[in-house]
Amino acid sequence: MERQLKNIPSEAVLALPDLVACRPGQITSVTLSTNEWVRMTLFAFSQGESISTHSAGGDALVQVLEGQARIVIGGREYSPAAGESIVMPAHVPHAVHAETDFKMLLTVVFPPRTQV
Repeated sequence: MERQLKNIPSEAVLALPDLVACRPGQITSVTLSTNEWVRMTLFAFSQGESISTHSAGGDALVQVLEGQARIVIGGREYSPAAGESIVMPAHVPHAVHAETDFKMLLTVVFPPRTQV
């Protein structure tokens, strides 16, 4: 059977923030899993970098790993700290702005597709 997780070691204790590096002036990412139901991606934002307002077709769970960010969901601002999480609901506009170097695990869960 093919592994569903990639770019991450199996049967090893690890710290997720160590798997993605902050690079000055950049947003870097490492995809851990992607299929029609779920997408898991580690992100590292350099201080001051942003993902502009957009929406997604699935509910998105942000798990803050390091640093501080301002997350805007439906026009409301949030500042979750390392170890905290927030859900960005499907189809609701959201954005992420790194106040410091910032790392997060983003898990997007998509609804089942209807058969036509």
